[in-house]
Parts: sequence; C-alpha cells; structure tokens
Amino acid sequence: MKFTQLRGIRCVALACAVAVLFSAGARVVIAESAAQIDGKVDLALKALYQNSPAAKKQAESAKGILVFPDIIKAGLMIGGQYGVGALRVGGKTVGYYEVIEGSFGLQAGAQSFGYALFFMDESALQYLKSSDGWEVGVGPSIIVVDEGMAASLTTTTGKDNVYAFFFDQKGLMAGLGLKGSKISKIVPEP
Repeated sequence: MKFTQLRGIRCVALACAVAVLFSAGARVVIAESAAQIDGKVDLALKALYQNSPAAKKQAESAKGILVFPDIIKAGLMIGGQYGVGALRVGGKTVGYYEVIEGSFGLQAGAQSFGYALFFMDESALQYLKSSDGWEVGVGPSIIVVDEGMAASLTTTTGKDNVYAFFFDQKGLMAGLGLKGSKISKIVPEP
C-alpha cells in the first residue's frame, strides 16, 4: 500500500474510534435521572458562586440560568462534545436540556468542563423555551465572561441577553475548527 492510502485508512479508523468512544460516553450521560442532574447542577452552582462573585451577582437579576455541570469534549481532527443540564427559574428546575457539538479541524485532546448561561431578559429565555433546539450563534447574543470581564461586570453594565460562565475545566483540548453547539430540551427519567 502507498503511504498516503495507509495514512488515510488510519485517519478513518481513528475518527471511527473517537465517534464510538464519544457515543458510548454520551449514552452514559443520557441515562442520568432528573434527580442526578439536579444534584450536579446544585453542586456546580454552589462552586461557581464561591469562585465567581460576578456570577453570583448576575444570578440575582437573571430571568433564568441554564447549567451544564459536566460536559465531555474529545477529538482528533473530528471531535464532539456532549452534556446534560437543567434550566433554573427562580431557583427551581423548569426543564432539562442537552448540548451537542460536532467539530472538524485541527484539534486534539479531551477535556471536561461545565458552564452556566445566565438569561438576563425574558425574550432570551422565551427563545430558549420555544425553540426546537437552539443553535448557539443564532438567536440571543451570548457574551463569554472571562476573569477580566467578571471583575468589571455589574448588573448595570451587564446589558446583553445571555452571559456564559465556564467552570471546572479538566484535561487538555487544543484546536481550531468549525463548530456549532445545539441545545435541545430533553425528558430524563424521574
């Protein structure tokens, strides 16, 4: 066999292996009950508020908070991520969601992390509730809050639709690529 053919076969085999591993991990996450998801969301919010006063302050005026406490992301050229979470309004869970992302490009590694989306106005929250799967980047604007922005973010300066706070990152995932996340409503086991 020519070297380029062998390399192509290896790439296809590796991509299939990543897809199989990812889908196996996703099935484990899907099997979580509503109570398990709520427990993870409680712990994630507690840790986020302890580590980020800006997140705690945004929570006071947010119309709703969508929390994905444990997202798994992996890839080698072809990658993906998956996680489940809960939407809290007034401190109570009003729905469960999953986030799925596929990507292709220069990337390698695996990591887990969580994030919380703070919906600051009713129209952004209604968009999430009424959409049949929200493709991030379409609809309400999202501002990712890093440490520098968090230091100056207040309820008077925070006027955008949705703020994203990332937390609990473990592992290493480096890469550039084309990607898109889709957030969809799910119904977990009670």
